[in-house]
Amino acid sequence: MSAATTNKQDAPNIGFIESMECLAVPVIPEGPEWTYEIKLDGFRLEAVKDGSETTLFSRRGNMLNQKFPYIAAALKGLPKNTIIDGELVALDDEGRTDFNLLQNFRSAESQIHYYAFDILVSKGKDLTHLPLAERRAILEKIVPVNDHISLSVVQTDSRAMLSFVRQHGLEGVVAKRVDGIYQPGKRTGLWAKHRINLGQEFVIGGYTKGTQGFDALIIGFYRGKELIYAARVRAGFVPATRREVFAQIKDLKTERCPFVNLPETGAGRWGQGLTADKMKECVWLRPEAVGRFDFLEWTGADHLRHTKFVTLRDDKDPQKVVRES
Repeated sequence: MSAATTNKQDAPNIGFIESMECLAVPVIPEGPEWTYEIKLDGFRLEAVKDGSETTLFSRRGNMLNQKFPYIAAALKGLPKNTIIDGELVALDDEGRTDFNLLQNFRSAESQIHYYAFDILVSKGKDLTHLPLAERRAILEKIVPVNDHISLSVVQTDSRAMLSFVRQHGLEGVVAKRVDGIYQPGKRTGLWAKHRINLGQEFVIGGYTKGTQGFDALIIGFYRGKELIYAARVRAGFVPATRREVFAQIKDLKTERCPFVNLPETGAGRWGQGLTADKMKECVWLRPEAVGRFDFLEWTGADHLRHTKFVTLRDDKDPQKVVRES
């Protein structure tokens, strides 16, 4: 469903709306026209209350009710024909978000929490054309806050928010224009994310063979419609993780290398270059799998240094994985 189908009229058959995206920025924007929220380390989740039923959708439009039925139940207090946007997280024993706990879900229901941060449709009325400040005011009036549901914390002081995030070892800050409209599927800069630690999602486009399925993953990012090679990654894997990753990628084999900037002419200063000879050792994959990786820095050749695997991200669209810093 596009937002336009609900503009100023009842929408009894509302459905999934594509999520608005954040633009990664090296410096957080400042000024009275911005508000700031904690960048939560979880799954983007859209809740659609169509009539009396609440349906949960992932960023890619997959239904999540079977996995998190208690979150759908906790949102039963939403008005009919309403759509809200937010982040689903798992909280560790210290109350911090833990993506691995959410991804490899083995925890108690009490650890799973949904933070609502925007509203797209209210009682059948399209709100995407309204400024964020007005949407937020409406959201605060209708979200049923309870043991599983909260509103995201909004701060107007960027320095105070950055200080809090650093002190608590959190992922980063999201800045949002208070006068910004909601733009489904767009990454325009009205929302900007700033990571404290370097790390982001990358597309897995191949691997080198090893004794447990693979030795190293070959990863990259999209620049326009072209997939750019960035690194070979060996760090971050224990045997169980290696088996899990290989199970997800083994059926994606293809003869064609998906990276447009390969082969490279040399190994490079940091040894990440993939030459024609090195490529003979590679198994190529259709670029459909996405993982989260941490790293020390980017080099001038669009390569990564000291890269470590964190987790798979099956909620991310590979085509939207771009260089963020």
